[in-house]
Amino acid sequence: MNRPPAPRQRWHDLSVRHKLMVLSLLPLVVVLPLLVGALVLWGNTAYDRLLITKVRSDLAVAHGYFAQVLNEVGSGTQAIAASHALHLALGTTRQEALRAQLTQAQQRLGFDFINLYDPQGRLLTASWNTPPGAQAAAPAPTAPGLAPPTQALADNAPAQVQRLSQTQLLALAPHLGPRLQITLIPTSGAAPSTRTQEDQALIMLATAPVRDADGHVVAWLRAGVLLNQNLGLIDHINKIVYPEGSLPLGSVGTATLFLDDVRITTNVRLFQDKRAIGTRVSQAVHDAVLERGETWLDRAFVVNDWYVSGYEPLMDGAGQRVGMLYVGYLETPYRMTKYGILALIVGIFAAAMVLAAWFSVRWARSIFQPVERMNHTMRCVEDGDTSARVGHVVSHDELGALATHLDQLLDVIDDKTQTLQRWGEELDAKVAERTQQLSLSNQSLQRAQAQLVKSEKLAAIGQLTASVAHEINNPIAVMQGNLDLVREILGEHTLPVRTELQLMDQQVDRMRLIVTQLLQYARPNDYAGYVDAVDVNAALTSALVLVEHLLARTHIVVQRQLQASQRVPINQQELQRVLINLMVNAIQAMPAGGTLTLRTRDETDAQNRRAVLVDVCDTGAGLSDAARERLFSPFFTTKNDGNGLGLWISVGLVERYGGSIRAANRRDIGENAPGAVFGVWLLCEVPAESSATQE
Repeated sequence: MNRPPAPRQRWHDLSVRHKLMVLSLLPLVVVLPLLVGALVLWGNTAYDRLLITKVRSDLAVAHGYFAQVLNEVGSGTQAIAASHALHLALGTTRQEALRAQLTQAQQRLGFDFINLYDPQGRLLTASWNTPPGAQAAAPAPTAPGLAPPTQALADNAPAQVQRLSQTQLLALAPHLGPRLQITLIPTSGAAPSTRTQEDQALIMLATAPVRDADGHVVAWLRAGVLLNQNLGLIDHINKIVYPEGSLPLGSVGTATLFLDDVRITTNVRLFQDKRAIGTRVSQAVHDAVLERGETWLDRAFVVNDWYVSGYEPLMDGAGQRVGMLYVGYLETPYRMTKYGILALIVGIFAAAMVLAAWFSVRWARSIFQPVERMNHTMRCVEDGDTSARVGHVVSHDELGALATHLDQLLDVIDDKTQTLQRWGEELDAKVAERTQQLSLSNQSLQRAQAQLVKSEKLAAIGQLTASVAHEINNPIAVMQGNLDLVREILGEHTLPVRTELQLMDQQVDRMRLIVTQLLQYARPNDYAGYVDAVDVNAALTSALVLVEHLLARTHIVVQRQLQASQRVPINQQELQRVLINLMVNAIQAMPAGGTLTLRTRDETDAQNRRAVLVDVCDTGAGLSDAARERLFSPFFTTKNDGNGLGLWISVGLVERYGGSIRAANRRDIGENAPGAVFGVWLLCEVPAESSATQE
């Protein structure tokens, strides 16, 4: 049975204790945590913004220095081209003098190579050692696929970042070939790639014309700085961006130059002193910087740890993105410091909140405790404890005065109540005496009225039944006679309809039985049998034998608990009829099988009269509420082939001897079993009115 949902408790239904607790703790439990949460979120965001702002400024410094180096490559190249010493060396046309000038300038400026070309772009000499016979060979072209030096002025770019293939770089400076061989190291999170070697070059390249006194180009000068594995340059950038002591908390600054997404020079360590050259950037950074041309300012996982990182694209002379410039510093010390600060803030707020809550609860207790004591006192008084009092209250405010007044009021009420109770007891004694006299008279009157009503009902039913029996018996006799006449006249010709004739005979017999049962209930004296002192155990056993043919067709187990030791005055055949009717109903209630329990025991009624109770129990579906209301009404049945008179007649038979029949579901009377129980309650002494009826 589904219980209705409990009503939701509203604010005005709460106790004073709970209301005060809510009012005192709500700002502490709700408002303060919200403020702490907002402060933590704001602090976390602000701290992260500070870190990003710092790495943005670091990247700007690195970009400025990189641009300065690029400008120095261009200005240095132009200075060499315009130097008087180079013009003097060109005038001598001696290779040794030219190479000496170029080598000296390379060492002074920190270039990786300086090449001198004739006005047509053929190599004359270089700061690196040209192989023997290079000058005697065919004119040395510039690097395949690389713009000739004669185009530099048209591009108006004295120094540019260029990406060169291995062939192009070896044509410019063969001695730099070993620095191109960078083995790619598998990197977690990088874009998928099948490459295992990086053999391209990223170079700062500058070109300048060498002019004579008349302004004619007499030679071309091309110089450059190779960025691949250029540890001195990247360490200098890192030293400028992150000088010693600039990063607190033990953080470490790093800088890196990328060719596409490959680290070609870096001071990021792969492990111990091994630099992470050959590792690759994550795909997220690759897509943002190299694909979309954005500047990345955020956390990034660099090789084996998290760094606050800044990436920006490097552009070549054609405006193409050929690499990246990176700076960043180790995030872990800052993150741990941030968490420590946030934990300190939360701890301070938590301690303040606990302390404030403790004081709030103490102050609230001084308010709700007197109210609770008064409420408890009133409940005790309502429950009958008139001696309950609030007692002494520590507070001397309005609540303390109210508690004192309540005790005084209860004292007055107690005195008045005792006086009223005394008067009431005296009045109750007089009323009880008079009520007892009236009750005895009323019981006799009720029994007489019940007997009179029952007699009038039986008389009316008897008249109606006699009329119905007379009107029905005559047509039944005619029908039965005609059936017999048909059989006699037709003889063997009735064989095709023999089944139908037998069915008509059965229905005629059934109508006679119904009329007989009606007459038996309406005129019991005409059908009453002899009254004997019957052993109910033996009667129940005999009735069970008569329903054995029904039990044989079912899977019903019979259990007997026969404990009655007293005999009852009743007609044995009528008792068996009642018991058979109840057992048949129980068997029909268990079509799929079950347990039929038969019990007898001695009982006494409210008037201390001896009786015997006979229970017939089944394990069927039980009785519905609607069936129990009309169970003993005439013509009520739940079976398709019943007439609804069995229980009605059984009740009449039992009541004739002062007994009764009860019906209930077994679970409703405390039994842990399904099904219904019908109990026949029989007196061991027939009442006076029943004896008179039998006589």
